[in-house]
Amino acid sequence: MSRASLVIAIGIAALSCDVGTSDADAEAAASAKTVETAATLRAPSAFTHISDSTQRSIALFEEAGKVILHPRCLNCHPAADSPTQTDQMRPHRPPVLRGAAGFGVPGLPCSTCHHDVNFDAAHVPGEAQWHLAPRSMAWAGRSLGAICAQMKDPARNGGRSLTALVRHMSEDSLVGWAWAPGASRTSAPGSQSELEALLQAWVESGAACPAP
Repeated sequence: MSRASLVIAIGIAALSCDVGTSDADAEAAASAKTVETAATLRAPSAFTHISDSTQRSIALFEEAGKVILHPRCLNCHPAADSPTQTDQMRPHRPPVLRGAAGFGVPGLPCSTCHHDVNFDAAHVPGEAQWHLAPRSMAWAGRSLGAICAQMKDPARNGGRSLTALVRHMSEDSLVGWAWAPGASRTSAPGSQSELEALLQAWVESGAACPAP
């Protein structure tokens, strides 16, 4: 490769990975103005007054839904084959596709830009296992009740039991990224351990789902 070609290639790679700090700052400012989401999660004890176990279970899942329906989660659970980004869930820049396993396509895997940690200078998030959720776990555009049914269905949740599902949501490092997203991104409400407590209480109360 000639020197000129190498310079051009490096420039293209830099542009494809860097959303631009001015754009990132503008998006962060817009997020702060337009995103209205709870910053906290209520503990399971806040629902003990609901005597009907089914209604208590639904209420617990609805509280967990503050995390499930947050942009930090929905951006990586898209209905299509491309992720979204920012609190406004805009199309990913540059355009990318999930690929066969959710880690991107040959020649442009997610790891091209998303490394082990956040790179706040370029507003690029990072985590060692950065990838999209499988198509069977598409959440964007669906009701919380429909997502609940997905999460309970082993045919659509990666073959997980309810116990394994709670473990995944409470221990997976990519899920945990939602509470440490870096830059000026809004974090998911509460904490990962608080989400675990809600989901565990939801399972123990019958794992009932809200209406679709």
